[in-house]
Amino acid sequence: MSAVQAIPFVRAFDFQYGRADQVSPLIQRVICNNPGPFTFTGTGTYIVGHSRPGSSVAVIDPGPLDDAHLAALMSAVEGRTVSHILVTHTHRDHSPLARPFADVVRAPVLAARPPARDTHASGPLDEEEDAVFAPDTILTGGEAIAGDGWTLRALFTPGHASNHMAFALEDENALFCGDHIMGWSTTVVAPPDGNMSDYLLSLDVVIAEGFSTLWPTHGAPVTEPAPFLAAYRRHRLDREAQILARLVAGDRTIAQMVPVLYAAVDQRLWAAAGLSVWAHLIKLVNDGRVVTDGEPTLSATYRPA
Repeated sequence: MSAVQAIPFVRAFDFQYGRADQVSPLIQRVICNNPGPFTFTGTGTYIVGHSRPGSSVAVIDPGPLDDAHLAALMSAVEGRTVSHILVTHTHRDHSPLARPFADVVRAPVLAARPPARDTHASGPLDEEEDAVFAPDTILTGGEAIAGDGWTLRALFTPGHASNHMAFALEDENALFCGDHIMGWSTTVVAPPDGNMSDYLLSLDVVIAEGFSTLWPTHGAPVTEPAPFLAAYRRHRLDREAQILARLVAGDRTIAQMVPVLYAAVDQRLWAAAGLSVWAHLIKLVNDGRVVTDGEPTLSATYRPA
């Protein structure tokens, strides 16, 4: 059994596009109709707070520019006050709708500082950077965001993106983990903005927190985080070992490695997989376990140290 198969993924769950589902006492979820190889069934926007009229709520990851999704969010929060709009990171399936939504509900947008450069060095991905995103309040991690009967805590989790911020719902010991952890798939770590060393450190931070539930932006919740996260972490270390083995076997480029390492994966995802291999190789070069002539680029040649 491969490392990927060993992760207890959760891919089946009940949803309907545009429908506001009460998924926990303090959480509603509305899923945008933007399915794809990187978004799974679509972007899940979370509304945190009580459902009673007049209460204040926070909205997490409004999603892409989509008129139907904006209308669904407005319907879901009707009769309540949106006090905060939180964004986990500035990929275009998460943040572009934040400003149009904020303009309507008159709430501030909170997020980590956007990256200063383009986040991708290879072909277009659904996760390309939202180049115009600008939060009203910049978060650095540790901030408490509170409303009527709920408290969220910003948890800085760089790796998938340099500005990735997760949000812990203290009242339910739950984490809105954005794309740092996904229940349906492993996470793309795409240099130059994505960083595998940071990703693994952030994963250890989440593991240490001992959350009861993880709410990814895409797909179903992870309701047994401890074994899931252990498998998720093991997968990354196994992939690292597989890359080293390919180098020992004589592969020298990422293009040679990907068809072997990802033979069982949809070829539409191979470009993204190549970026993850690149992220691992950058880490291995920095760790002194792999060498390359010059900078560790996507097209460089690599060999064991």
